[in-house]
Amino acid sequence: MTDAIAIRRFTGRDPELRAHVPDLARLRIEVFRDFPYLYDGTPEYEEKYLKTYTDCADSVVVLVLDGDRVVGATTGLPLDAETEEFKKPFLAHGYDPARIFYCGESVLLKEYRGRGIYPRFFAEREGHARALGRFDWCSFCCVQRPADHPRRPPDYQPLDPVWSKFGYVKHPELVTTYTWKDLDEDHESPKPMVFWLKSLREGR
Repeated sequence: MTDAIAIRRFTGRDPELRAHVPDLARLRIEVFRDFPYLYDGTPEYEEKYLKTYTDCADSVVVLVLDGDRVVGATTGLPLDAETEEFKKPFLAHGYDPARIFYCGESVLLKEYRGRGIYPRFFAEREGHARALGRFDWCSFCCVQRPADHPRRPPDYQPLDPVWSKFGYVKHPELVTTYTWKDLDEDHESPKPMVFWLKSLREGR
């Protein structure tokens, strides 16, 4: 990393964080256009989505700044603050959403990858969750695309081995759907999402 790159952690309702929301929205749209998300997003929707984080006192947003430019970010908040679609699979399988910290997306421009930033995203979110002191689990989810998807790049490598290395376990029984418009779609459609979990109590 160069001296110009800074990693900063914000909590929800921080006025300085709100000033970065338009740049964060643009970053999410740019990164999520790639496979496997293929997301055809708009700034208006993204800023509305990010309001969930800026309105939640216990959320965390970690920004990677190259000077004044937002080049990466990761987010997290208590699962209780998320939508019913995200809580439903946990309730159905006996988990208490109040004990789960949900790790949102991690986005980083390609030219900044391979510099040790991605592991920092996990450490920052898990550290925030532990500091809050009421969570047993960290969780995130990812979209499930078929292996023969026509837009899958020949060199695409799923991140499953990386997530396993960070201590997360895939739970195929914890499945939900989230709706967005793919780049080649005329309208939004539901996409299957599967959750991964990591215990925050192990090693204590």
